[in-house]
Formats: sequence, structure tokens, C-alpha cells
Amino acid sequence: MLHRTLTTTTTGAVVVLLLAACGSGTATPGVSPAPSEAVPPSQSSAPTATATPDADDEAGAQAGEEAPPVPGGHVHGVALEEDGVVLVATHEGVVRYGPDGMTSVGPQIDLMGFSAPEPGRLLASGHPGPGVDLPEPMGLIESTDGGQTWTVLSRGGESDFHALAAADSVVLGFDAAGLWSSTDGREWEQLDPPVAPYALAVSPDGGTVVVTHQDGPQRSADGGRTWEPVDGPLLQRVAFADHATVVGAAPDGSVHVSVDGGATWEERGSLGGPPEALDAALVDGALHVVGITGARVLLSTDGGQGFAPLTLG
Repeated sequence: MLHRTLTTTTTGAVVVLLLAACGSGTATPGVSPAPSEAVPPSQSSAPTATATPDADDEAGAQAGEEAPPVPGGHVHGVALEEDGVVLVATHEGVVRYGPDGMTSVGPQIDLMGFSAPEPGRLLASGHPGPGVDLPEPMGLIESTDGGQTWTVLSRGGESDFHALAAADSVVLGFDAAGLWSSTDGREWEQLDPPVAPYALAVSPDGGTVVVTHQDGPQRSADGGRTWEPVDGPLLQRVAFADHATVVGAAPDGSVHVSVDGGATWEERGSLGGPPEALDAALVDGALHVVGITGARVLLSTDGGQGFAPLTLG
């Protein structure tokens, strides 16, 4: 998610995608993890994964057409980038929807957690694919070239963050040991939320955090130190568009918007199915939402009231 106001005239769409349990020793979303001793931050070296020779081949879509379904049909995250580009995190790596069509980007890696905290920077977690020189699990990895290459920042071989959110000055990740916070993506402290998060969202300044859970959302106004339940809809996915505007999607696909940092919510439109991933941004002052359901990439340019398939180009 881009924590900024976009100034382009592109469309936005809600996210799809979703957390299938993957690997061993990971926490079940929305269910408290088994007791586990916290693992200290990794200080190991940072291996880098690069794209395979055919990683950027066209995936069959052309500019001007409706965006095809996400390849593989399994999504773990989405990011609404500048110039209308949408990046989708999948079991096989990053898929890019842009003016030039749909393409696969970078190495084959299973991206479980995924976030785009600022222009040109991606953060993720999960598992390396065959022949990829990254630890298992990958810990927190970073890309500064749109997903073409990735470098381990920390916790390589230790953490598989199934929920991940980041702003300019904070990274939050949830793994089998619990919820972690970092100011630089390298040194971590463990937080103590009242629930095990299914999904995370953090405001651009890092002060407000919203997490989803089967018993309802929880909200923190101090970066995750203290928490309070939200008297609102049961949400599955959440994303900040700016410091006050938060978009959420319920299990039935209904879309809800908060303009006070997640304290209160108003129902808007619907994705038409269970949300797999979600992101939001302000584009020339208008709230755009991108979401994925049933491997379809959908976009709303009217504040989440109406959604249509993303159009390329």
C-alpha cells in the first residue's frame, strides 16, 4: 500500500487475495498462535534473489483489455502504485498489471506477507521458489526495483510473516511467534495485541494500527502498544489511503470506509465475493480502491461505492 496521495488520473481497485496456510510452524490467521519463545532479530548477511531469464515474459494480456485473472489463482497481497500500476503478490512471485499489459516480475517466490510503504519500495515475506538464493523462510525481504530483485533485511530463516504492513517509519509483521514492530526493518520488538491478526494496516505516520480478527477488528492509536475493540463491521482485509481514511472488506465482499482512522465505519459498495487482497489510495483527491476476489482484479474510483474489472492501458 502506498501511504501517500497520488496525483495521477488512473483508476483504483480493491484487492483480492488470500492467506492460505503455507509451510509449517506458521500461525493460523485470526487464531491465537501456539506459545512460542520470541526469536531475536537476525543479524545474518543479506542474500539477494534476482529474476530468472524468462521472468518478464508477457502473460498474454494486451494494453486496453480487461485485466485477466491473476495467474495461479492464489493471491496474498496487492498494491496500487503510481500511474495506475497494480502489483499482485502470488505463490509464484509478483504479477504486474500496467499500461503494457500483464507481466510476471522477478524470481519465483511465494509471497505471503506483502506491502508497498512508499514509491519504489516493496516489502514481503514467505518462501523461496526452486533455485532461488533466499533463506527458508525468507524473513523480511525488500525490493527497490518493482520486484525484479529482493534482498533480505532481517529474520531470514526465522520468520514467515503471514500478515505484513508498513509505513515510512515502521514495519509490522505477524508470524508464529506473534506480532513484531520495527522502525528500520532490521531491529524488532514484540508487541502484545489481544488477538492474533488475520490482516494488518498501519497509517502513514505509523501511529494508528488496525488489525482484523474473527471476533472483530482491533485498533491501536499508539503504534500497537495499547488496543481497543472496534464497534463496527467484521472485516477481513484493511488498507489505509491516508492518515485518516481506511478501507475494509468483509468476508461477504462488502466494502466499508472509515474517515477517522478506523474508529467508525460506513458501508459503501461490494467486491461481489470474499476479499483476497485490498489496497487504497487518494488519486487527485478521490478515493481509489483496488481489490481481488476470485482471482479477479477490481477497481473503484468513486470511494468504494462501485467496482469494475481493472482495464489495462
